[in-house]
Formats: sequence, structure tokens, C-alpha cells
Amino acid sequence: MGNTFGNIIKLTTFGESHGVAIGGILEGIPAGFELNLEKIQQEMDRRKPGQSNITTQRKESDTVQFLSGIFEGKTLGTPIGFTIKNEDNKSKDYSHLKDNFRPSHADFTTQEKYGIRDYRGGGRASARETACRVVGGAIAKQFLEKEGIIINAFVSSVGTISVEKPWQELNFDNTEKNKVRCPDLSKAQEMEDYILEIKKQGDTVGGIITGVIQNLPTGLGEPVFDKLHSQLGKAMLSINAVKGFEYGSGFSGASLRGSKHNDIFENKEGIITTKTNNSGGIQGGISNGEAVNFKVAFKPVATIMQKQESVNEQGEKIELDFKGRHDPCVVPRAVPIVEAMASLTILDFFMRNKISAV
Repeated sequence: MGNTFGNIIKLTTFGESHGVAIGGILEGIPAGFELNLEKIQQEMDRRKPGQSNITTQRKESDTVQFLSGIFEGKTLGTPIGFTIKNEDNKSKDYSHLKDNFRPSHADFTTQEKYGIRDYRGGGRASARETACRVVGGAIAKQFLEKEGIIINAFVSSVGTISVEKPWQELNFDNTEKNKVRCPDLSKAQEMEDYILEIKKQGDTVGGIITGVIQNLPTGLGEPVFDKLHSQLGKAMLSINAVKGFEYGSGFSGASLRGSKHNDIFENKEGIITTKTNNSGGIQGGISNGEAVNFKVAFKPVATIMQKQESVNEQGEKIELDFKGRHDPCVVPRAVPIVEAMASLTILDFFMRNKISAV
């Protein structure tokens, strides 16, 4: 249960962190669409572990092997099946966790739900699963780009260090020019230095990723249970370590008066637009043509290289000494995951409108 995301564009993922492989099945992509397989791998390289000294040193090539749904570089309209081998899973690093519950992990809840768990790296609850989302999202992203819809995400804060400029003043071309994936290069260096200091202390830190969807047409989203922002929220909150989601003015809008918060409509050369965008590009759960902007908050990675108290399966008090390879801050590697989930969500609504228009 709960392994499939989407309505028309459906992604089902499978596999555990320390199994033979992980993979997925993507359904709903129209036939005859020409894919750039190199771009898919590039998206995977943005997420893969071991890419810098501020990420986990687990070494995975994350090479995607497509099994079905693609012929001579074009989609067939049938399910696109793929696998990604687990190449560097050191399961022995987790043997001491067989009967023990790690603080703030899914060990206890998984054991309670199923009566059994794969303790090696968290099993199905591991962030390794998100590699499958990046494959599906990379395909969706290419489809959207053909329609002129552009999706960007970037790290806007690490701990207490935040980008103060609005996203409109940032050059997204700078996002991939630093390890943190922050387009504000001066802040990026501050963030990198802070993450390295946290890493030396054997600790972890959280952060925020900002997402921006540009050139979105009006009319995407359903007015009741499938509002555009509710589905975006579901997509983001399904990502490991996410603790919060907001769009437009978000929580800060709660302190404003309606006279200040309302987005005033105006006619610009025959196109209806708004003077401000506190709505975040969504009104009544439906896109209004303005840029959709949102923020996703990530908690500190739960595995820290410090001793911590906990209990075992018998309820006995224990002290855990953590081993293994883990990210001191997850947000740099989570940027392509946020873009992937946004791409899947938007393409799903895009295809819904295509079908309802027939």
C-alpha cells in the first residue's frame, strides 16, 4: 500500500536500501515522445551519494537500466519499467541495529506495523527510494519543458543561514555551480562552511528548499480535494525528512490583513495578471498563470555520529554508537527530488486537463 503516486501519470516504486536493486514503473506517458536518456542520468547524478565532501560517502553510480516502454529513444505509451542497482551497500554497518531502535527513525513504527523490518539502512523507509522518483520526475520534466513549463528548485536556507533575496533576483544558472545548490553564491559558501563544521562535530543540520514553477498555464488543479497546492503538498511531504510545506505567502500571510494580502488583478496588453503574488500562483486550488512558488522544510538527518540513548525491542535501555555513511545535511541532494515530485504533480494535472478537453 502507498507505493504509487499520481492519477494519470502514475509512478510506482519498489526495493529496499540494501537489497539487490531499487526500481519503478512509470505509467501514463504518451506514445511517441522522444526522450533524452543522458538528461535523465544527469538528474540522477545530482541526487546520487558520494558527490562531494558535504554528502554521504556511499558510492553509487545510480545508473538507470530501462526495461520497457522505450524503443529507439521514444516512448511506446506502455509502462516504462526501470531498475537501479545497489552497488555499495555495506550491510554489516547496520548489524548492531538488528534489535535496536534508532531515535527519530522508522525502526520502531515499521516494527509495530509489520512485525518485521529490514534494519539495513532503513529498508523501504530509506531515502535511497527517492532515486526512483528522480527517474520518473526527469521524464516528466522533459515533457513539461516541451510545453514551455520550467521547474527549478534550490537551497534557500541551511540552519540559520538563509538567502535574503527574492527568487526573482536570483540566477538559477548558479544553482549547480556549488556543492550546496544555492544560487546566491556568497550564501552558498557560508552554508558549505557551516555544514562542514557540523560534520566535524558528528552532528547534522536541516534546511529549506524553495521551488519555482514558471510558465504554468491557467486552469491546472481541481477545486475540492485535488487542489493544485494540496497535491503539491502531498508530493513534498512524501519525501523523506520533510517536516513542512508552504506556498505563496505561506505562514507569514497569516499575520497580514486582507487589504494587504489580496492580489489585485490588472490587464496587461490583453492578459489578466496580478500585481502581487501572495497566492503563490494558485487561487481556489487552480493555477492562475502566475509563477507557483513554494518552500519545503527538511529536518536534520536523524543519524548522527554521536552516542545516543534509546531502547531495544525488549524495551531495555541501551546506548547506540552510530556507524555507516550519512549526510550531515540532506538538502543539497534533495533539490532534484523536489523538482522531480513537482514535475510529476504538474504533468499529472496537465494530462487531466488534456483528457477533460477531449
